[in-house]
Amino acid sequence: MFLVPVNRNLSELSRSLDRFFDDNFFADNRDAGTAALRSPALDVIESETAYTVKLDMPGVAKDAVKVNIDGRRISVDAEQRKDDEKKDGERVIYRERTVSRFSRTFSLPQEISQSDSSASLEHGVLTLKLAKRGATSGSQLTVN
Repeated sequence: MFLVPVNRNLSELSRSLDRFFDDNFFADNRDAGTAALRSPALDVIESETAYTVKLDMPGVAKDAVKVNIDGRRISVDAEQRKDDEKKDGERVIYRERTVSRFSRTFSLPQEISQSDSSASLEHGVLTLKLAKRGATSGSQLTVN
């Protein structure tokens, strides 16, 4: 006999553990300067003619994002490097702001038409408007 519902608590525990380990809690000074690979959270909304996908990508510039479409498979990759902002007479004592990498690949139920699709990045949220289509070949989508 369980005192609490099992499914809800197991999924909450799983999400909590994922967040805990994604926060890089156990990193020490030796890890400073290395890139952390993140898998951004996403929402997928379907209409009759298209899918709208939103991914959280804070701090990433538009030109750093690559969206690849291959049939039903969508890949989103980005890399953001922090610039050295030091002036004459200054020296860096400690640095944790390094490289952030985002990568996410997912499949949709129907193939995507790249020519009728679009991508935009505003306020750290990448929005993909992916038009449904029959067969298509692999292609890359430009982020506006």
